[in-house]
Amino acid sequence: MSETPASSVFKEAAALDAADGLAAKRAEFDLDDTVVYLDGNSLGAPPRGVAGRLADVVGREWGRLGIRSWEESGWWTAPERVGDRIGRLVGAAPGQVVVGDSTSVNVFKAVVAAIRMTRGAGEGGGEGEAPLRDEVLVDAATFPTDGYIARSAARMTGCRIRAVAAADMAREAGPRTAVALVNHVDYRTGRLHDLPGTTAALRAAGAHTVWDVCHSAGALPVRLDADGADFAVGCTYKYLNGGPGAPAFLYVRRALQDRFDSPLPGWNSHADPFAMDPAYAPAGGAVRGRVGTPEILSLLALDAALGVWDGVDLVAVRAKSLALTDFFLRCVEAYVPEGRVASVTPEAHAERGSQVSLRYGSGAGEVMAELIRRGVVGDHRRPDVLRFGFTPLYTRFADAERAARVLGEVIGAREGARR
Repeated sequence: MSETPASSVFKEAAALDAADGLAAKRAEFDLDDTVVYLDGNSLGAPPRGVAGRLADVVGREWGRLGIRSWEESGWWTAPERVGDRIGRLVGAAPGQVVVGDSTSVNVFKAVVAAIRMTRGAGEGGGEGEAPLRDEVLVDAATFPTDGYIARSAARMTGCRIRAVAAADMAREAGPRTAVALVNHVDYRTGRLHDLPGTTAALRAAGAHTVWDVCHSAGALPVRLDADGADFAVGCTYKYLNGGPGAPAFLYVRRALQDRFDSPLPGWNSHADPFAMDPAYAPAGGAVRGRVGTPEILSLLALDAALGVWDGVDLVAVRAKSLALTDFFLRCVEAYVPEGRVASVTPEAHAERGSQVSLRYGSGAGEVMAELIRRGVVGDHRRPDVLRFGFTPLYTRFADAERAARVLGEVIGAREGARR
């Protein structure tokens, strides 16, 4: 009896899991083995070390040491210390990443600071001068909050906003462009954009770049230093597994730090915060990206969560991510009735993040709800996209096979009910 496509991918999943060099990492996460969790691109699973670390922070550092922990437990320097741990995962040398606030707040800081930098570089628009740089380019498919913040920043600085496809940023930047805000990976489709090429083109045009790396940090190698990024922002609750509402991070390229003029000059970014000087004097280095008192409980939970990355090679993470997404697409082809779904995630590896998005049509929300009810957790983006995120540190090939199999069953049952 010949082997069916379904039986073939089932056997292949077992073989791939047996050969997986990252397989042991799964044991470092608190996961329900009866559930296939493919929503780490929205909220990562909790590493096992977090609960114990938080218990110690609450019971000993806060409960016993109290305010002494700002010095004795290293609370005061945690935003930069944890920032350097993230820096290793996004290709940033120490001293360029600070952790704190939300992604939205950090987008605001970076965009306004970039505009101020171009204004301070002599682009004044006077007679005989280059035109005033009064244009902000924003990724036309950006995650909504980035667009909202960019538009507000543009209004506050007297700039105009222009929505441009990420792939077109390089050729659309001109003499009036101050900054471009671009998503490294499109949250809806999983498309990976050209960070080095776009950054180089914007720099050649005299403009700055702000990269949103929320959907790439921890999912694939990011090379902020090597690729010349000016600014980057990212959240830590997706592939970095920091927990719901975990603080975000801000990257400011070292060469720009002395000119980084934050629009939110809080006391924590002052050169001498305890002088209580009414006049603001910015601190040096990454500390300039701080605003108010650090979110210590969530910050130290993130610090503990980052322990799962110790000794992990991001090249291996990327290889497994691509293998998982390739395999999932083959499983979808084997299990889902032909023509019922279409991938909107690029086939080319160089253009793919760590998720697969499938267009289903009307009823996509109901399909995802049924998948979740059957123990396969992804998510739905209106109107018609089913998203499946693959977190290489804990997702198995068997998970990809089961998810596609259950998807085929759910869609097949819906199609049968319509007849």
